[in-house]
Amino acid sequence: MAEQKKSKRIVAQNKKAWHDYFVDETYEAGVALTGTEIKSVRAGAVNLKDSYCSFEGGEIFAVGVHISPYEQGNRFNHQPLRDKKLLLHHREIMKLQGLVSQKGFTVVPLSLYFAGSYVKMEIGLCRGKKLYDKREADAKRQADRDMDRHLKDRTYEG
Repeated sequence: MAEQKKSKRIVAQNKKAWHDYFVDETYEAGVALTGTEIKSVRAGAVNLKDSYCSFEGGEIFAVGVHISPYEQGNRFNHQPLRDKKLLLHHREIMKLQGLVSQKGFTVVPLSLYFAGSYVKMEIGLCRGKKLYDKREADAKRQADRDMDRHLKDRTYEG
C-alpha cells in the first residue's frame, strides 16, 4: 500500500514562543477537541499566545490555548480557554515530563495545523531566553535585513 502524503494547512502560530525561547526539540501531537471547537479551528479563530503545556496524571494538556466559541453554536458550545488534551505516545510524555522537572525546560505550543482532516499541534521543548539573547537575535535580524536591502539596491553594470 502506498502511503498518501498529507497536506499541512497551518491555522495558528505562536511567534512569541520563538522570540522568548530557544526551541531544542519539536514534537507533533494530536489534539482532542469537541465538534464546535473543530468548526472554530477551521474558521481560524485560534490564539496560541501565552499558552503552555502541563502534565497531570500521566497525560499532557495545552493550557491557555484560546479557541473562540463557534458563531452558529448553541447551548453545547465549548469554553474558549478549556485545557486541551494532547495525544502523544506514553514514552514521549514521560520523556518530556522528566526533562521539564529536572533541567528547567518548558513545553510550549508552537503551531496548530491540519494534517489531512486531523488537527495537530506542534509543541516544542524549550529553554527560556535572557534579555541579552533577545537583543542579540533582534540585532542579527536587523543586520540581515539591512544587508539584503543593500544587495537589492546594488545594480551591476556590465
